[in-house]
Amino acid sequence: MTAAHPSIRVMRRLPTEVERVLAERLGARLNPDDVPLDRSQLADAMRDADILVPTITDRIDAELLTVPGRRVRLIASYGAGVDHIDLAAARDAGIAVTNTPDALTEATAELAILLMLMAARRAGEGEREVRAGAWTGWRPTHLVGNGLHGRVLALVGFGRIAQATAAKARGLGMTIRYFNRSPVDPAVTARLAAEPVDTLVDLVRGADVVSLHTPGGAATRHMIDRGILRAMQPHAILVNTARGPVIDEAALVEALEAGWIGAAALDVYAEEPVVHPGLLAHSRSVLLPHLGSATIEARNAMGMQAIANIDAFLSGKALPNRVA
Repeated sequence: MTAAHPSIRVMRRLPTEVERVLAERLGARLNPDDVPLDRSQLADAMRDADILVPTITDRIDAELLTVPGRRVRLIASYGAGVDHIDLAAARDAGIAVTNTPDALTEATAELAILLMLMAARRAGEGEREVRAGAWTGWRPTHLVGNGLHGRVLALVGFGRIAQATAAKARGLGMTIRYFNRSPVDPAVTARLAAEPVDTLVDLVRGADVVSLHTPGGAATRHMIDRGILRAMQPHAILVNTARGPVIDEAALVEALEAGWIGAAALDVYAEEPVVHPGLLAHSRSVLLPHLGSATIEARNAMGMQAIANIDAFLSGKALPNRVA
């Protein structure tokens, strides 16, 4: 590989400006059809390219990372999450891995607030009623929801996106509490007037809205299980903009059907793009198609962050967002 002529393979369609830079300045091979590569094609890409630009839907495990004839030296992932890549295997193979952690913070926090509002004010139910031609007019008892002012927002995880969500929720007059597995800078807690809670179950017991902001992976799989759902208040809303497997979806369906919680507002799912049929069927579920970072500002910034990692790699500099 030479800095002038690296072989770069992009796995999916990216925003126009990002693709322009990748193609014109770096000579990257794009995916104009936007069809995901199957496992055989991913293996070929590992052999043919010096640098891969995958997305969070491209599963890159130890077998792919060690495929015979592997040429890839950098995986510049387009997205903040990295649970789709076996990082330990990448380190063992000498493959650098980067992500785009900062670019989508505000967009995802905005979506978390949107989901809270949609569920609290029953907006999804109302829109479905209007589109179905079933709305019969205003009446005092129709689709009465809850306001968010004065309510308790419980944040599970308190990283960048959770902190941005807290800042926005304070503007709505919400009280902020959080549970985090590692210590949080007291200055951050003070700035956001947030109260730390020692255990997850204690956090959800007193919450009106529980919003998930944890990374994916084995450590957080089914973190929200039957026991946690049973501990929530019957009017409480569960919001997930993190990773689908953080929730035991079968238990969540049971919780909705039994009335253990008031609503669920989800942007991510355990088996994307498949959604649990019980969630699809329930009127108090708000379901979005993984739109957390879907603003033009965030998606462009993610691409430019990936490009910055590629530029650093080609020039032999420290990678700005290295995770392996």
